[in-house]
Parts: sequence; structure tokens; C-alpha cells
Amino acid sequence: MRVVQAYRFALDPTPRQVAVLASHCGAVRVAFNWGLAQVKANLAQREAERSYGIPEDQLTPALSWSMYSLRKRWNQVKDEVAPWWAGNSKEAYACGLARLADALANWRDSQSGKRKGPKVGFPRFKTKRRAARSVRFTTGTIRLDGNTHVVLPVLGRIRTHEPVGKLARLLAEGGARIASATVRWVEGRWHISFTVHTERAVALPARPDAVIGVDLGLKTLAVFSDGRPPVPNPRHLTTAARKLRRLSRAVSRKHGPDRRTRQRPSQRWLRANSARNRAEYRVAALRRDGIHQLTTSLARTYGTIVVEDLNVAGMIRNRRLARALSDAGFGEIRRQLAYKTTWHGGRLLVASRWFPSSKTCSSCGAVKAKLPLRVRTYVCEGCGLSMDRDENAARNLASLVERTVAGSGPETRNGRGADLKTPPGGAGGRETSTPHRAPTARIRRGPSPTPGESLRTLETQ
Repeated sequence: MRVVQAYRFALDPTPRQVAVLASHCGAVRVAFNWGLAQVKANLAQREAERSYGIPEDQLTPALSWSMYSLRKRWNQVKDEVAPWWAGNSKEAYACGLARLADALANWRDSQSGKRKGPKVGFPRFKTKRRAARSVRFTTGTIRLDGNTHVVLPVLGRIRTHEPVGKLARLLAEGGARIASATVRWVEGRWHISFTVHTERAVALPARPDAVIGVDLGLKTLAVFSDGRPPVPNPRHLTTAARKLRRLSRAVSRKHGPDRRTRQRPSQRWLRANSARNRAEYRVAALRRDGIHQLTTSLARTYGTIVVEDLNVAGMIRNRRLARALSDAGFGEIRRQLAYKTTWHGGRLLVASRWFPSSKTCSSCGAVKAKLPLRVRTYVCEGCGLSMDRDENAARNLASLVERTVAGSGPETRNGRGADLKTPPGGAGGRETSTPHRAPTARIRRGPSPTPGESLRTLETQ
């Protein structure tokens, strides 16, 4: 199976190499800003000519927004715009222009309705203080040198903080090919990411016929339908909050930078700020490691994994839950499950966000009209079932696969009207807030979702 996989390694560049890397990132920003200025000037000129009543066919020709056209125009004027351009790799300027072309294409597709999701704004100029520092190499000398070094155009041989032997062996055996390399300043140090086209052996999970429902939550990070022990929510940010507050106070008591007076930070402020950043980076690393362990274990074990389509972007608008939701990483869990199930021969199924997994009885199928978050135990008035609400939701997710595959009809069959489609509610659906409308208004909102609407396979499968 041919896949595209990324390998990221931390770097240990010398002071000279750090300066060259910073120069390349600055070149990316310069090329992006130059191209954006050309596009905006062209658009402004055409708009001004229209205001004078000039016909469309006589306006100044429109500037092409493709990366190739922008790069051709850059090569014609780079000696005037950036006389120092030869000090950096040509890939740095091509990277900036490629990012501009992508940003313009995203804005155009968003305006025309071709791109789904929130509206994308028109690109803005990048500043040295706020722009992310990164540069991408696609041509030239990109290779690994031994077990602890990488080689990049112009920058030469750079030492890595960790061994790269695994990727080196894949390249030596001929089972992988490096497509690009991206150097980025992130989490307090320089990292390099290799985009690799590689062959992965076709694998099967340990239990290919097993189906597991995974219910994500804040009190418990993940609850499973097959009796597997739940994964507690580690709450890394909450655990480190006291230390972060102490380090932030220490930073505020030092002489920091001031752009208005051009005050340079003191050495004590730099040391205190570095300590605070290291604590924040550790929280992110612990969260990422825990999610990787959870998703890898699920993908290697089960043939079918069912999760909910959570509206995470809407849920974090609740200021009382935003920090806890961001700390849990629901979106990252689903993203990792999407590609890991493909790698290990399984499949990921996503239930509709309107499927009442927590309100439905996993034994008889009765649906409650209301189930506030404060109620942690599900008690069914029909059959008397009593269990944890998260475990009940996980069982409903797993059984949804059987009902959908068997084609047995609607997901709920209580005959009281509650099997109709749950209408849109607040941020995160009906489970995050108690509505103040009459139950009849919710029940009569629409028809029951079809099995295909309540459960769908990810497009990546």
C-alpha cells in the first residue's frame, strides 16, 4: 500500500546555521509580501479603471495568481526587489509564492462557494514578529547523512537532536522516497519534517471482525463499548496550571521587550520566558503522546471503530468548557484514527452529530427527551437499565453499525415520536445544554434520519 507519511525530527543547528535558517524564513516572508503587493496593486488598478467607465476588455490585464506565473515575474525583478536573493536557496522564494497562490485560491474558492466551511479572508501581509518561521524544500540536495545528520540545499549538513536511522533504512532499502523537507521553528527549537512516499505492508487488526464504539468526554477521555477499561482524562494543562501561573508571574516581574520604547528584554526575562515556554511545550508533548498511544492501540486491535461527529469548533465557544475541551484534544483523536485505521486495515465510521447516543437506551432503544450533563447515570424508565451514561453512549455507537449494515430501519423504535431527527441545538449539540423549548417542538422538527445519514464512512477510507 502506497502512502504519504511524514517523519519529524528535532535539529541541533550551529549558531551560523540558525542565522541561515532565519534568513531563509525571512526570504519566504519577503516573497509572499512582494507577490501579495503585486496582486493588490493589480486589483486596485482595475477597480479604479472601472470607476472611470473604461470597458472590461480595455482594462489593465489581470495578473495571474498561479505559482508559476508569480515565480516567473519574481525572477524578472528579483535583482531590484531583493539584491541579496543569492544568499538563500531559490526554494525559499518559491515556497513563499506557493503559499500565496494557495491562499489566493482558497479565498477565491470560498467566495464562489466551491470551498466548504467558514469563509476564508483575503491574504494579509506577513510581519516578522507574528509570522510562523518555516521554509519548504522540494528540489536540490535533500538527504540523510548517517544516523544523526541531514543535508539541505545551501544550509548543508545539520545535526539532528535524535537519530534518523529508521527513515535512513527505508531510503536505503528503496522502499521510500523523500518528496519534500520542511524546516520549522516550533516548540522552542528547529524541527525538520520529511514528506515521504513509502510502501506500507497490508496489515490486519488483531480482531478484524470486532466493532467498538468510542465515546469521548471530559470526565473520562474515552469510554468503550466492549468493557475495555476507560481511559481517564489526564488533564495535562490543568495539572501544570499552578506551575505555569508561577512562571508567568516570574516573567511579568522582569524587564521585558517593549516595541513602543524599543526596550530590549533583560537576560533574566529571557531565562524566565524560556522556562515558561518549556513548561508549555511539555504539556503539548504529553498530550500528543497520550493521544498517539490511545489511537494506535485502537487501530491495531479493532476492525471497525465508531466515533461521533462532534462539533468541536462550536463546543469551544462555551467559555466554561473551552479550556477543558482544548486540553482533551477531541479533534486530534479523530484525525489520527482516520489515517491509522487505513494503515492497519480497519475502518473508521462516524455517527451523525444529531444521533442521540447518550439519550438512547442501549437495551430497549427508548429515547429520553432530556438528559442534562449533570446526570451521569442513565436510567431507562422502560426496561429499568441503569449504567454510566458514557458507557451507554458507547454501546449505542457500536450497535448503530449492526443496525445500519443489517438495514433494519430507523435507529430508534420506541413508537413515541422520539425517534425523529434531533434538531440543531447549542454548541456541541443537545448534550451540552438544556434547551428551554417545549418537548413537542423538538419532536416534530423533521423525519428520522436514514441509516446512511446517521452513520457514514470517512472519505479517506
